[in-house]
Amino acid sequence: MTGTAFSVRPARAAATPPRAVRVAFVGLAVALLAGVAEAIERVTWAFDRDEADIAGLATGFGLRMATYLLVLAVAIRMTHGDRWARLLLTVGIGVLGLVSLIIEPLAAMLSANELGDLFIDLTPESFLLGAFRAVHIAGVLVAIPALYTRPARRYFRKGRAIASPHGSPHTLHARCAKNQAAMRTTPTPRRG
Repeated sequence: MTGTAFSVRPARAAATPPRAVRVAFVGLAVALLAGVAEAIERVTWAFDRDEADIAGLATGFGLRMATYLLVLAVAIRMTHGDRWARLLLTVGIGVLGLVSLIIEPLAAMLSANELGDLFIDLTPESFLLGAFRAVHIAGVLVAIPALYTRPARRYFRKGRAIASPHGSPHTLHARCAKNQAAMRTTPTPRRG
């Protein structure tokens, strides 16, 4: 009776992700923390205005936090070797998210007549928002390329790796194929 709820055998541990995948996760975590800090700063900055729409601010803040939690959940799945998570992070964060982070500063730079015009209305709050945005962008620019280094590609190619009782890593697919082959060669007992 192996594999039951009362089994005393420890569950198989997932293979440790390579350093590049761990670096990508840290980069995403830093980007998420910077995004949270920027969102909090924007909300507190908006509360200082007299015409602040509290319901709108709360809704926007809630949606942003839900998005960040979803990205964190996908990043955690990515550390377990899920290829779909790497692809989703690449497209969602590496392309769409990065464009949304860069478009506002880029529009400001293109609309300025001179470089000095960008700093005329610089306040401590806007400087802080810019710093959070820069950290957010840097985290993404570290994370996404790290997911495509040779060790990371090898890790994701193997799928979700699990350690066998003998210590060598086997992919889930290889273990299933081995079990299916064993089932074909094992004779079924005859009743009689």
